[in-house]
Amino acid sequence: MARTIVRLAVPLTVMAVATAAVAAQAGNDSSVKATVLTFNLQRRKLVQDENGYNVWKRETETRRVKAAETALVLCDVWDKHWCRGANERLARMLPQMSKVVKTLRAKGVLIVHAPSDTMTFYTDSPARRRVLDAPKVPDPKTTKHDDPRLPIDASDGGSDTGEKPWHKAWTRQHPAIEIDPARDAVSDNGRDLYNLYRQRGIKHLLIMGVHTNMCVLGRSFAIKQMVRWGFDVALVRDLTDTMYNPARPPYVSHDEGTRLVVEYIETFWCPTTTSDGLLKGAAAK
Repeated sequence: MARTIVRLAVPLTVMAVATAAVAAQAGNDSSVKATVLTFNLQRRKLVQDENGYNVWKRETETRRVKAAETALVLCDVWDKHWCRGANERLARMLPQMSKVVKTLRAKGVLIVHAPSDTMTFYTDSPARRRVLDAPKVPDPKTTKHDDPRLPIDASDGGSDTGEKPWHKAWTRQHPAIEIDPARDAVSDNGRDLYNLYRQRGIKHLLIMGVHTNMCVLGRSFAIKQMVRWGFDVALVRDLTDTMYNPARPPYVSHDEGTRLVVEYIETFWCPTTTSDGLLKGAAAK
């Protein structure tokens, strides 16, 4: 708990230009591979205070990771949800999500788009083939991990705007988030992504999207499974949302319900960070 054969007939000046271009590209690639991201991580730890009482303490640490060893995973950022409240809250996050995606991609981070149950939409996408064509590797070792009960009750589906669960309203990822066919990956299968991560040498996962108490924790590509497979995982806590109805226990506001789930994740599963922190760290020299 404490947790790129130049023919000889080509003029020399053209050859020089081509050589310079290749060298520049190689230099750019080397620069990207050497990029380090710096950001803060927050977690909760059970400690004893000066009077011997058990108390929860929030701890913050500065983390430096290689961009080339990092993936940003967008969990179920669908074009439409069956819950109106979920759609409206996601809409408010989309501009910042897009900014984080573009910034981290430019730094060399692998962007993974994971809109579950919509893979047929991406059948001909190079980003989809990138995952499926990754060489198969042996199954990962799964470690045991405590899995305490969540602090909120979403047994009614979690809609706070009156809709009854549930129907499949989504067909693709939200178009506000660009998919780069030359660099990104598309998958909703954790085991397939594991192959790609091993091929790329990915060690660190940053996860954002919806919903924190459901898919962000439970999908095969998301927090619980990736922690059990030994990845260094962190949640982007300001770019996520819960499915929670304040009419259900613990009878708090929707935002408070989300905060409670974030604290639960910081306590039992992985640390969290912020989008502003990631952007600031990516801009640092």
